[in-house]
Amino acid sequence: MSTATTTPALSILMPVRNEEKHLPAALASLSAQSFREWELVAVDDGSTDRTHEILARAAAADPRVRVLATGGQGLVPALNLGLAECRSHLVARMDGDDVAHPARLEAQTAYMAAHPEVGLVASCFQHFPRRRIGSGMLGYEQWQNSLLSHESILADLFVESPFVHPSVMFRKKEVLQAGGYRDMGWAEDYDLWLRLAAAGTRFARLPATLLFWRERPERTTRTNPAYAAHAMRLCKLHHLLQGFLKGERRVILAGAGLEGRAWYRILHEVGIAVEAWVDVDPKKIGRQLHGAPVLSTGELERNGTKLLMTVGARGARAVVRQSTRQAGFVEGCDAICVA
Repeated sequence: MSTATTTPALSILMPVRNEEKHLPAALASLSAQSFREWELVAVDDGSTDRTHEILARAAAADPRVRVLATGGQGLVPALNLGLAECRSHLVARMDGDDVAHPARLEAQTAYMAAHPEVGLVASCFQHFPRRRIGSGMLGYEQWQNSLLSHESILADLFVESPFVHPSVMFRKKEVLQAGGYRDMGWAEDYDLWLRLAAAGTRFARLPATLLFWRERPERTTRTNPAYAAHAMRLCKLHHLLQGFLKGERRVILAGAGLEGRAWYRILHEVGIAVEAWVDVDPKKIGRQLHGAPVLSTGELERNGTKLLMTVGARGARAVVRQSTRQAGFVEGCDAICVA
């Protein structure tokens, strides 16, 4: 067991604010881990309830628990403070309202030891309690849990965030080299995944369900504007402009619905014009939308202009991908899925 004078095999980073209701269950799930050589770096970000008392009691009972405080500076400062204090080269994220499977830490540390080329490994997750989960979140759960390889994760990297933050374990050095966590007005974890990918980090996901992600109305992903759809689009565009869209002045948008039009607006703001639209709706095909023609999938031709697939419906994503491949586009080279 690690002590204050030895370096733990694993650091667990847990920022918390006002989590008195669910924190005991999260801490209990860590105490029940089959892997024991860890330290918990808990960062109290200005709690006004009994959170600090619960953490202090945990630290008094277990020398592996360390408690820090930010005074309420916000999630990103809390993450960076905690990350700096993590003593291990391996860091597992955990939130104060979630529950880890007893085998989670053992499985992920073993994977990282066996795969030194991998910089981040996630696990499959499950929402709970199930009665609160709508079809949209169930679809997100199924989609994310299907991305089991580095290649599949990269292929869908700009669709949505491919990892639930508290399910990941990463090499501290790679995250620090990427710049740590940033507050850019959008999701701090998705921003980090995109920077890690650009830096060449290899990703992986264990097929076992090792994290139980609590669904509740006040969850940050539901209440923080940084996680709203518009903010996520801006995050994607920011990173696309540094890579896939760098130097581009025109694009083709595959999808002339609400999502495609939202992309038209943010592209227009940065000076990128839409050369053409592609859609399957016969009512749209042959018409002009914002001064550009709406083409059928059969009219789509590869002409050097890069293509963004902006069809938001998950069921239609595979159809759009197939039609772009048939037109000669190579995903990741001159086409990319952003919805």
